[in-house]
Amino acid sequence: MSGLRIIAGEARGRMLKSLPIEDLSVRPILARIKKSLFDILTPRIDGAHFLDLYAGTGAVGLEALSRGAADVVFVESDKRSQELITANTIMLKWTDRCRIVKVDIVLGLGGVTGKPFDIIFMGPPYKDAHKKPLSLTGLTLQHVCSAGLLSPQGWILSQRHEKEAVVVPPELEQFRSEKYGDTVVVFYRTKSV
Repeated sequence: MSGLRIIAGEARGRMLKSLPIEDLSVRPILARIKKSLFDILTPRIDGAHFLDLYAGTGAVGLEALSRGAADVVFVESDKRSQELITANTIMLKWTDRCRIVKVDIVLGLGGVTGKPFDIIFMGPPYKDAHKKPLSLTGLTLQHVCSAGLLSPQGWILSQRHEKEAVVVPPELEQFRSEKYGDTVVVFYRTKSV
């Protein structure tokens, strides 16, 4: 995709390496969605531990770093995407603040270790290679909870297709939702007792 760039912060305006436009296996977040989400996250991003699930090109996690996140863990199973994220972190000189974890999220998140995360962004693919709709959001939320990845005051931002039905784990509550065309970003936090 051409035109993939950092919107604001330390690396504002820097272009990111990405897959050719003909390669539809990775669908980067739209710039308007990314801008809107980070406008909402601004008060929480400085010094945050950030987890980017289904990281793709790494655009969301790299934006978080540019805006002051302490560190980012990128979780991605595709080798080409991992190489892109590595190339972008090297280009931006942020290798000391990043870690890339190769995990098939569908199987669980036991391979993701470290401190609980203040912000978790998840943008699972909407469709498989045969254009069949996928429904990975509920499963991924369950894996996040099972692995204890969310800090007590943390937020999960879940990007999905508006028609995807989601079963939310009982320990989470939805507290906000933003709609962008056929894309919805739902905000979750740990349910208060």
